[in-house]
Amino acid sequence: MGVHLHSGTVTEVVFDFPPVNALPAAGWTELAEALATAGAEPDTRVVVLAAEGRGFCAGVDIKEMQRSPGHEALLAANRGCAAAFAAVYECPVPVIAAVQGFCLGGGVGLVGNADLIVAADDAVIGLPEVDRGALGAATHLSRLVPPQLMRTMVYTCRTVSAHDLHRYGTVLSVVPAAELRKAAREVAEEIAAKDPVVIRRAKEALNGIDPVDVKRSYRFEQGFTFELNLSGAGDRARQRFVEGR
Repeated sequence: MGVHLHSGTVTEVVFDFPPVNALPAAGWTELAEALATAGAEPDTRVVVLAAEGRGFCAGVDIKEMQRSPGHEALLAANRGCAAAFAAVYECPVPVIAAVQGFCLGGGVGLVGNADLIVAADDAVIGLPEVDRGALGAATHLSRLVPPQLMRTMVYTCRTVSAHDLHRYGTVLSVVPAAELRKAAREVAEEIAAKDPVVIRRAKEALNGIDPVDVKRSYRFEQGFTFELNLSGAGDRARQRFVEGR
């Protein structure tokens, strides 16, 4: 359980928070720190971001929020998510996301900021935030699906499959789940064989020409989550989720 770092030319950052990889607040911070450590290592040429279990990520641990008094857990989770998403985006080398099963909420923030995505054939992504009384990661979903579909997914909380994302060109390849980590590593090794100085400058250049500042955009979204909590709507939605209503 936790975040594990497997260093090398291709460094793997693997997280595991059973049963569904709904990360607690501390888990998001731990993930951000692991990604920063991986990127800071001079020998690292590519990072593969992966998860253990049947799903990649179910987002934040809502039950942790509801059993914690006040808003401390909520604030910690929001800051942790922002840090983890930024760590993917700002990693000085390419980050490849290896995605299986469900990728929801905060998982979309991680994957949407990755440089490349390899997905298992059972992978689906979605933002259930509206049903949870929160907003966020539409910034990252907009990097994966067309604009009107992104809006539909936010309003309805529908998911899309890895096969759909492959058709849009935002997922590089879709493979059987048993071959996911191998497929991600093959692409990583292809990139790692390039001149590392050139690849690092390429990552910096590509971030520099992005039309949207993903950090600022995401924090703007989070502001509405705070507003929903002040109004009481956020707490009501989270409690319905915890109670299974």
